[in-house]
Amino acid sequence: MSDTVKKTGRKTAPRKAVARKTAKATAPTQSVVETIVSDAVAGADMTNAQLIARREAAVPRGVASAAPIYAKYAENAELWDVEGNRYIDFVGGIGVLNTGHRHPEVVAAAKAQEDHYTHTSFQVVPYGPYIELAEKLNDLAPGDAPKKTLLVTTGAEAVENAVKIARAATGRPGVIAFTGGYHGRTLLTLGMTGKVSPYKKGVGPFPADVFRAPFPSQRDGITVEDAITGLKNLFLTDAEPSRVAAIIIEPVLGEGGYTPVPFDMMQQLRAICDQHGIMLIADEVQAGFGRTGTWFAIEHSGVVPDLITVAKSMAGGYPLAGVIGRADVMDAMEPGGLGGTYGGNPVACAAALAAIKAIEDEGLLARSTAMGEMLKARFAEIGARSAPYRVWDIRGLGAMVAVEFVTDFDTARPDGDFTKRVIGHALKRGLLLLSCGMHGNALRVMVPLTASDAIIEEALVIFEKSVQAAVAEEL
Repeated sequence: MSDTVKKTGRKTAPRKAVARKTAKATAPTQSVVETIVSDAVAGADMTNAQLIARREAAVPRGVASAAPIYAKYAENAELWDVEGNRYIDFVGGIGVLNTGHRHPEVVAAAKAQEDHYTHTSFQVVPYGPYIELAEKLNDLAPGDAPKKTLLVTTGAEAVENAVKIARAATGRPGVIAFTGGYHGRTLLTLGMTGKVSPYKKGVGPFPADVFRAPFPSQRDGITVEDAITGLKNLFLTDAEPSRVAAIIIEPVLGEGGYTPVPFDMMQQLRAICDQHGIMLIADEVQAGFGRTGTWFAIEHSGVVPDLITVAKSMAGGYPLAGVIGRADVMDAMEPGGLGGTYGGNPVACAAALAAIKAIEDEGLLARSTAMGEMLKARFAEIGARSAPYRVWDIRGLGAMVAVEFVTDFDTARPDGDFTKRVIGHALKRGLLLLSCGMHGNALRVMVPLTASDAIIEEALVIFEKSVQAAVAEEL
């Protein structure tokens, strides 16, 4: 095991023992699984097929799942389904598990909080964990100005509140987002989300005063200069700057393809916002908490936003989200104008404090940077060796990495079908993958930052075999 893994590995003896038992095996024995999880868990005694049938009768089809398997147990970067099959998790609950499944300190903190109280509603009887977490987030966020934090439950809720706060602070209605950006599935956030399928089909009309500017695209020949010109033209045609409350952007596109915002573009956006009195909102829901090698992805550009939306890996698997912002901006709302019944749940707050401490104590920011460099190099090797002229781009910041597939280099036509086949072959071999991008032709990496080098290497071997299998189907 490398020195890096030794430094970032988990300290509890039981977890090390489990890792040794399972790292080299294709699946644990039934007896091992039964020792770590009770069969009393709902659905534990059923097959994947049986649960699929129950799901089809009980859950609307609009709630889609990427994999036709049902979880029974998970540990760090590994997951077992109800039939005892083992998988390496490169999805991480869609970017929620930077500290891995069931991090011992996160679980311990949540259980300790449960011994005191699980809910009072901060708006009725407030509690310390909310304040402690807000203080910590205020300290972590970039910029020297005093900050305050609102805690809510979901990423979409955080974005909704960020827009509401920006409107209250500026007295303006307009919001500008970018092509390919993803900001949620509620009606207001859908208005900002720049991808139709599957999110926006058949559910319009969407809120007014939401405008869209172009995002730079190598594929489409859109440069940073083109994107900024498009934004300025938007000011002339549809969105008078004096009526724009906020510009919102993901520092690294999530659903849009794991494409980082060019740093000079981010700097120009900051200058434009300052010029016109517009709030700059960094949507860090997927990119935050170490995924890119910094606490927040926007730090790479040196830009300080007015508001930051956070969620996902903040709480190590527990539902929690928030808005961090300049204190004067955050105080624009009247008392009672912010919050929610479940917002800042105390158990989730305790888990978040433990997850943040784990990122600090285990050196996961540095681990993310090193992991990202290694993944990019290995993906390039695999592409050249097993799928020549099919891997069009390998991109990202830190361990937020994407591999984009095309039909050929001459046309660079996106190949979503090939990507689906790679994902399918990987699943059969025990690796969970997820696509992204406007054409669904990019694979994104969200493996826990706590994953060992051995587990990552095992996953990369599976990935290459899956790519080879997808190529062989075309011969």
